Amino acid sequence: MATLGDLSRLVYSTEQGRICPGCGQPVAGCICKQAKPAPKTDGIVRVAYETKGRKGKGVTVIRGVALDADALAQLGKQLKSGCGSGGTTKDGVIEIQGDHRDFVIPALQKQGMVVKRSGG
Repeated sequence: MATLGDLSRLVYSTEQGRICPGCGQPVAGCICKQAKPAPKTDGIVRVAYETKGRKGKGVTVIRGVALDADALAQLGKQLKSGCGSGGTTKDGVIEIQGDHRDFVIPALQKQGMVVKRSGG
């Protein structure tokens, strides 16, 4: 059910054109899509295999990569295509469907990252 707050949100202005729903600025001057700084990490990339909360389906989870969002998405795309599998990149974490730790760890080490296998 839509509330009054949802209905009053501005999406277009004749003076400014389309309005970004995230920040309320014109799309040309949107500030919410700007590159955010890389998250601070301890310098160690951790690669794990998790099934919890995924109805038994396992995914390879890569955490601790000190890259900004765009570079992290590009790295995720490279790893997913190298594994021949799907996945996602969100909240500073790369998830690749299936158990691909044996491929991912050497691939990240080739790029000069310090990698540890975490979990079981």
